[in-house]
Amino acid sequence: MDAVAFYGLERTDDPNHWRLPVIPSLCSGLGALFGGCGLGACVEALEQATGRPLVWATGQYLSYARPPAILDIRVDEVVRGHQVSQARAVARVDGHEILTVNAALGHRDVIHHGEWAEMPAVCRPEDCPPRQILERHEGSIMDRTEMRMADARNFDDLDGTPGTGRCALWVRLPGLLEVSPAALSIVGDYVPFGISQALGQRAGGNSLDNTLRVAHRVPTDWILADIRVHAIADGFGHGLVHLWAEDGTLLGTASQSTIVRNWRDDPPEGTRT
Repeated sequence: MDAVAFYGLERTDDPNHWRLPVIPSLCSGLGALFGGCGLGACVEALEQATGRPLVWATGQYLSYARPPAILDIRVDEVVRGHQVSQARAVARVDGHEILTVNAALGHRDVIHHGEWAEMPAVCRPEDCPPRQILERHEGSIMDRTEMRMADARNFDDLDGTPGTGRCALWVRLPGLLEVSPAALSIVGDYVPFGISQALGQRAGGNSLDNTLRVAHRVPTDWILADIRVHAIADGFGHGLVHLWAEDGTLLGTASQSTIVRNWRDDPPEGTRT
């Protein structure tokens, strides 16, 4: 299926207006819309409205959206140039702003190209153990993803020993046929997972933002999330995810800042999980 069908995005008579029913399978284990799904839905609406491929998008998470809410997404193509559009998508629930996404979209034919990032040496997905799933993940977006631990510890192995700040997951989205920015948005939303690996503790956090930069679009069944936590300080964590195809092509990068908390803590109102 394509991204519109995967997310359950609903078209309206206005090409700049979309609706997203918030269902449990688009939510995190805490029952609110998963940040990568919110960004992915807005990115897909932006591509559909402008008719141009995404180059870059950044989302700022402002509040929760829980089932059975309807996310109302409105796209504003602020500037449309010959090759590049600068646009914005604002997602609201009952008039309350939940997520704001700013983006650039377009394509330019130039002779310059290159790739300087290096993919980590990890085993192939079929040779990596599956990620351990907790009871609270049942029925969530985790049920629609398959994950393999390429270079990471499962929950039971987080004994307080700090990690290196770098870990890796193979991720597959069965049913989503194309590797689009709408798919990369989900796989890129794993800096909180990296925080638990870096600390060696059952911790993570709520994303304050998520920025996706698209490099290449190539077919791949699995995507490697190469997660690099840069720092945790003053209650916040900051990190980057390199997104790799199985053949070693860099698909893009995603960066985030998060509110760091132990998993046993309840998230306060006004933050997003």
